Amino acid sequence: MEEQKRIATGPLALPTESANGNGTAHEVDDDYQMEQYLNDPAHDYRNLKYGDTVDGTIMRVDKDEILVDIGAKAEGVVPSREMQSLSSEERSALQIGDELLVFVVQTEDKEGRAILSVDKARQEKSWRTLQTANETGDIIRAKVVNYNKGGLLVNLDGVRGFVPSSQVSGISRGPEAQKQSDMARMVGHELELKVIEINRNRNRLILSERQAVQETREYKKDELLSALKEGDIRNGVVSSVCDFGAFVDIGGADGLVHLSEISWSRVKHPNEVLKPGDKVKVYILSIDNDRKRIALSIKRTQNEPWVSVSERYQLGQMVEGTITQLASFGAFARIEDGVEGLIHVSELGDERIQHPREVVQEGDVVQARIIRIDPARKRMGLTLRRSTEGEPEPEDTSPAEESEASG
Repeated sequence: MEEQKRIATGPLALPTESANGNGTAHEVDDDYQMEQYLNDPAHDYRNLKYGDTVDGTIMRVDKDEILVDIGAKAEGVVPSREMQSLSSEERSALQIGDELLVFVVQTEDKEGRAILSVDKARQEKSWRTLQTANETGDIIRAKVVNYNKGGLLVNLDGVRGFVPSSQVSGISRGPEAQKQSDMARMVGHELELKVIEINRNRNRLILSERQAVQETREYKKDELLSALKEGDIRNGVVSSVCDFGAFVDIGGADGLVHLSEISWSRVKHPNEVLKPGDKVKVYILSIDNDRKRIALSIKRTQNEPWVSVSERYQLGQMVEGTITQLASFGAFARIEDGVEGLIHVSELGDERIQHPREVVQEGDVVQARIIRIDPARKRMGLTLRRSTEGEPEPEDTSPAEESEASG
């Protein structure tokens, strides 16, 4: 009787009959005790298997292995061969009590301990992150560790990825030697990348730096367009030059400086005054949010020279000018940036002249006398004649003639 009573009151007591013979009262109590017992984390006998990735707690750090509590009434070890991905700094920073993500390589060795891997755990975590990035379109960062003939090799916590040279904006499309030089220069640098193909079964990961840069640039451009206002002055860098103007990067978006907005001086081609990489100040002329276009001006960041021309020049003053253009009716000479004067054909010398090319050529530097100033119309008349005494002023150049000259 005493033995039966002891068993009935133990922690795993079996149900006994109640006074009325149905046994329900004790059954309820015992079911509750069993549920509490099974829910106690101390009795969590998980069945670990190969491929499980679990969070463990470091119990000991030795030279050749790390002892880890993996919370399954068991301990596991990470041998040195399974933590090659840890840098010397990371290894030395490991402390007892730290959490460590591990991958189960073997559920039990001859000593009854699980064999674990930090390298495979990192790789597993990286694959999951990459899969998520592929699904969401997120941009990731990775360091270039090497290169081959076709492109760059990057490492993402144990997963090796490939970036084809065609998908890298900084690699030349010219001679092979130049491409190899560009790729060698990128080793050790971090790149922003987008996943364009992922196949874990084939251990295949293809990435694109070009797409990531383009997406980042589009995002920055949208932000910039919403922040810009007409009349703003911004710092920029010339990104390219073409026949009709120059494109300037103003911090995430390119705007166009039309040929007519480059300088107050006459400019025939943008490459006369600008080249890619030049740092410039630009004035925001207009913003087209629908077409995502920005019109810029360089010359409007500078004082318009004709506004104060009367303060610097007077009638009869001798000035030095550079011949910029010849027309049938005369020659234009640049006195300073943005200020040009016309030497009418009748003022090119004391002798009668049929065409300006008989006396001057583009690029010639001449000493001329000011005979007319009209700041409102932005016109200045010059003469090369030794004396204008008693001579009438030349007739004003017609708009058609000036249009012909500027064209």
